[in-house]
Amino acid sequence: MKRTGPLRFTRRHLMATGLTLGASSALGAPPTSSRGAFDCAQLIHGGNWNPRPTALRRLLWELAKRTSVEVAADGVPVAADSRELFFHPLLYWAADGEFPPLDTASRAALARYITFGGFVVCDSVDGQENGGAVASFERELKAIIEDTPLQVIPRGHVIYKSFYLLDRAQGRTLASDDLLGIQRDNRVSVVITRNDLGGAYARDNFGLYLHEVVPGGDTQRESAFRLGVNLIMYALCLDYKEDQVHIPFILKKRRR
Repeated sequence: MKRTGPLRFTRRHLMATGLTLGASSALGAPPTSSRGAFDCAQLIHGGNWNPRPTALRRLLWELAKRTSVEVAADGVPVAADSRELFFHPLLYWAADGEFPPLDTASRAALARYITFGGFVVCDSVDGQENGGAVASFERELKAIIEDTPLQVIPRGHVIYKSFYLLDRAQGRTLASDDLLGIQRDNRVSVVITRNDLGGAYARDNFGLYLHEVVPGGDTQRESAFRLGVNLIMYALCLDYKEDQVHIPFILKKRRR
């Protein structure tokens, strides 16, 4: 299988048409057209919302290097109640401990974002299985999506094979081998990672990694990058890779 140019996804069009139409009716703004390269939003909230400032920049760089996805240079900070949110197919929500509850308008906007196809990755930067960040994520998601509980995402789910074949979740730490998620309409719409993905990606201005990855070092860091790439590919492609005809292509890419 060979691609001849940058890969653009119909999911981008979904976010710019159906998703933005929903936002325009709710927020009083006119619908606008899609943007060219993939970028992701980072949620601004009342806690330490940007504990790993260079993490998204590095992940997007790796995504461009490893795939044919055309990407933006960095994440885009957004408030939950901003119409800017609805231009991005993926929302990165980081926290390094407990954070204050979101207000009613922010929760309602996030509910609309998820309903119209947005994908949310919650990153517990404190790297604890049941730490303050996870507890705050659980509290907010219960209020945002009242009728759907968090569950462990099975290891056989397409998230673990959307680009790389993975057998567990890894990050800066190994607090948990599993991802938590919320599934709606036959798709996972929210993922909670408990191993500090951003901490595995963050670099300083000299290109040196800022945080030690324990206990697995560089091998574990690479697995964290692969999980990040898989999450983005799932956000863009949903269950495309569930079709077994594509498994040989995935294996070929992995061998490279």
